[in-house]
Amino acid sequence: MIKTKTAFRTALIAGVSLLATAGAAAAQTAPASPQDAAARIAALEAQLSTLQQQVADLKAATAASFKDVRTVQSATTVSIAGAKPTIASGDGAYSATLHGVMQLDAAQYYQDKGLPAVLGNARDLNNGTNFRRARLGVDGKFAKNFDYSILLDFGGAGTDGAGQLQELYVQYNYAPFKIRVGAYAPNLGLEDAASTNGSLFPERPSSAEAARSLAGADRRIALQGQVVRERWLLSGAVTGAKAGDGQTFDEQLGYLGRFAFVPAKGLDWLIHVGANASVVATPAQSTALTGAYNVTLQDRPELRVDGQQLVTTGAIDAEGARHYGLELAAQKKNLLIQGEYFDYKIDRRNPAAGVSDPKFTGWYVEGGWVLTGEARKYNANNFAFDAPAIANPFDPKAHKWGAWELAGRYSVLDLNHHENAALAGDRVRGGEQTIWTVGLNWFPNSVTKFSVDYLDVDVDRKDPAGGLLPLSQSYQAVNLRSQFAF
Repeated sequence: MIKTKTAFRTALIAGVSLLATAGAAAAQTAPASPQDAAARIAALEAQLSTLQQQVADLKAATAASFKDVRTVQSATTVSIAGAKPTIASGDGAYSATLHGVMQLDAAQYYQDKGLPAVLGNARDLNNGTNFRRARLGVDGKFAKNFDYSILLDFGGAGTDGAGQLQELYVQYNYAPFKIRVGAYAPNLGLEDAASTNGSLFPERPSSAEAARSLAGADRRIALQGQVVRERWLLSGAVTGAKAGDGQTFDEQLGYLGRFAFVPAKGLDWLIHVGANASVVATPAQSTALTGAYNVTLQDRPELRVDGQQLVTTGAIDAEGARHYGLELAAQKKNLLIQGEYFDYKIDRRNPAAGVSDPKFTGWYVEGGWVLTGEARKYNANNFAFDAPAIANPFDPKAHKWGAWELAGRYSVLDLNHHENAALAGDRVRGGEQTIWTVGLNWFPNSVTKFSVDYLDVDVDRKDPAGGLLPLSQSYQAVNLRSQFAF
């Protein structure tokens, strides 16, 4: 189009110059006869006619060029990048990207024989398989500055699900600000913000799960505002119930926030620090009028092939609850170490004399070492770590074997509060759970992942009902995960 404009200007200048030259020559040379004057006039008219035709041709070519550009801009494009099929408008204002996730777990539990009957189903955890996640969805943008996501999940904990709404939100982007409304997992912590597709282990640490369960977690209906800069992130949200939950008489109202910061970084290293907190201002009312406002902290032992929750506070009638957490991570090339500490508190509603508000703690430290040299990616959109980039995707003929990673974790979740108190109403015997985990992750390419993990679980718990037999046990488990995600 620029070349066409230049040619158009050149033709006009040449035509004007030609007419001017001819006029000057005619003025300086007196015609010898009327016949000569008529001949010169005819020649000038012919030149003018030729110039007019050239101008008309250039106008037509320019119009066609503009039409071609508009056609290209409005053309719909179809592409596949990283196995993600995407449909987009030519100007990029509208797009739709398809997503699919399969996470299939196969686990074997190794428990002692003859465990006490008080443990119930926890005496014999399920050896078998489970589709932890089976997701289908679409996300993209519209009107340039708006993002959206629609995601369904047919997986579950212990048993496969019938399908439920996992995410449904719309987000407005006005850099560096983002405002999101809908059902999703609000940004709450280092492990919480990381993608489950590229995580170090099959499940988040129990301490992180307990924190996010109060006012965050998947399917939470929320309004979130977020500011993202090069070195720091600040987010806050107002949250309610979870999409798909049963009817309550009054839904929960909560607030949460996170601040993450990279105080130092270099070419191949960085330091991450952060803090997060959540408040349940009004717990959900379980029954009408005089019903309880229950709050529960609990988690499964970092594996979901069996759905048993071995540590739990039980339902506590509360007027509110809160947690705060601290984040720390360091990455140097292909080595990553990260951890978080959490403090939880539940404020009882109308407690009896001598009954205190229970407090609990949890923490973890974990690390990964990519044996093939790749570094885990630091996601600048949510300030968390994702799967490593694959330098040599699996191709045996070319002697390329993908990325291999060793991982280790130690986690603690202590849900005991005054467990030996003389006043039964003051005791919370939720149990203390500690887990050692080691794993090997294989990323053949950016879409597939296989991992094998060994868990050593120890649960120290007294009978909440006051019985003499404890609910304690120790066991080991091996889990194999097969995953594809695009």
